[in-house]
Amino acid sequence: MMPEVPQEQAAALAAELGLHPLSARVLVHRGLRTPEAASAFLSDRLADLPDPFRMKGMAAAVERLFRALREKERITLYGDYDVDGVCSTSLLCLFLRELGARPATYIPHRLDEGYGLNLQAVEKIAADGTRVLVTLDCGVTSVAEISRARELGLDVVVVDHHTVPPTLPPAVAVLNPHQPGCEYPTKHLCAAGVAFNLCMGLRKKLREDGWFATRKEPNLKALMDLVAMATVADVVPLTGANRILVHHGLQELSAGRRYGVRALKEVAGLEADSPVTAGQVGFRLGPRINAAGRLHDASLGLQLLCSESLDAARSLAQVLDRANAERQGIESSILTEALAQAQERADQARGFVLYADGWHPGVIGIVASRVVERFHRPTVMVGVKDGVGKGSARSIEGFHLYDALSGCADLLARFGGHKHAAGLTIEARHLPALRESFERIAHQRLTPEDLIPRCKVDAVVGVGDLDERAVEALQKLGPFGQGNPEPVLVLRHQVARPRVLASKSGGGGHLKLALVDAPTVDAIGFGMADRLALTEGPVDLAFQAGFDTFRGQRRLSLKLKDLRVAA
Repeated sequence: MMPEVPQEQAAALAAELGLHPLSARVLVHRGLRTPEAASAFLSDRLADLPDPFRMKGMAAAVERLFRALREKERITLYGDYDVDGVCSTSLLCLFLRELGARPATYIPHRLDEGYGLNLQAVEKIAADGTRVLVTLDCGVTSVAEISRARELGLDVVVVDHHTVPPTLPPAVAVLNPHQPGCEYPTKHLCAAGVAFNLCMGLRKKLREDGWFATRKEPNLKALMDLVAMATVADVVPLTGANRILVHHGLQELSAGRRYGVRALKEVAGLEADSPVTAGQVGFRLGPRINAAGRLHDASLGLQLLCSESLDAARSLAQVLDRANAERQGIESSILTEALAQAQERADQARGFVLYADGWHPGVIGIVASRVVERFHRPTVMVGVKDGVGKGSARSIEGFHLYDALSGCADLLARFGGHKHAAGLTIEARHLPALRESFERIAHQRLTPEDLIPRCKVDAVVGVGDLDERAVEALQKLGPFGQGNPEPVLVLRHQVARPRVLASKSGGGGHLKLALVDAPTVDAIGFGMADRLALTEGPVDLAFQAGFDTFRGQRRLSLKLKDLRVAA
């Protein structure tokens, strides 16, 4: 999909804001055509974060936590078992500790308890003397559980970001930017982003009340590493407040001041004080936090992030690293089976429901993402045990997953999620009917053209446009991720000398290209060895531009996203 960018607009934007011309072209192509719109997008100032009290329910949540602090009531933080749940629970726990509280924490076991609040946990928490229960990354659909909590004398504050149901639970406050009447402008916060706003609001209330006259005021910027990890790992759009939070959070992750983060970087092969990118969070740090919750006990990640010594953090990080390696092995085995199932249905189905006995529910969400990447179809993966299926689903652009599952609700014991990802529980006997129903909905809502993956391009460039200054300017448009993808550029009619590099992990090899017109530039297509024949003549290359460093020398590098025979 080639861009059509008004060159006059791009030139005017570059002149007005002092931008590199290539950066201005990318911004205009993405619809940021005025200096005001581009400046708002590019802002990374903490002062530009929205007022937390614009979030519906914030005043009530702050007031209840303020009273709990003042009266020294027991507070329990109940988080989810993924990166977002663990990070948001760690964030609020560490903040409350700085205020002098000693909150209890509870992370449910994925396999034994499942997602979200459960009645047994609520009753145990109440019996332990808790007066205020804060749910993190869950709770917005827990009407029965929160009703029971109220009966037991608990006041509940819900901190969530998932799709809001028609009936909200009877909590003291529900914080969720998606709920009707919420004026908070960045709707797609992750739970840690919502929790960070709660910390901002509570600190403001305490400051106004004179709480810090005799106490040290917490530095919220120091907690933004946790927000960045959760925001990137939960794949929410990196725009608006999320962009600001991740920008500063990556700086904190890079500094590695938190013991748990320092130890996590070490086992992920990163230097303790080395710069951290959003990509490294998504592929190296986040998966290790996730691994414990997928296979074992997610509270290990919570313990790591709240560690008070480097030795303790290193010990926990090593456990998480081993769990991640175990997860990768299980994932590989399930992926082979899932791809075979998908291939059998690829000619007839526009959406997949794949299931089998014994598939580990902790990794099927990752496998669903891999199936989507391979077949470009919305995919539901279900692992069955003892007649009950637990599933995870992932989607493609243009197909709202939660809405589709709502159309199958009569077959599901429970489900939740949002446009791009969801989870569900189902009796195994209903799986054939779910497959039929989901495939019918996908057929109604997706056209054959929707199933063709497209490489979206931000700018067509010449070899002369690619220099260090241009690429450095493009990198300043980050952090990159969902909602703000790394720019994709195109070079047309390139003559290349190809060679195939073996993959260290097995499978398909990599395509390395030496460009005749740009001999100082490396180009590599990971897993693209099967495209070798296309390079016999001139080719069009779609790529992301960056730098590689080898033996102390920095070199411009092109990471291929696609290639085709030159038109």
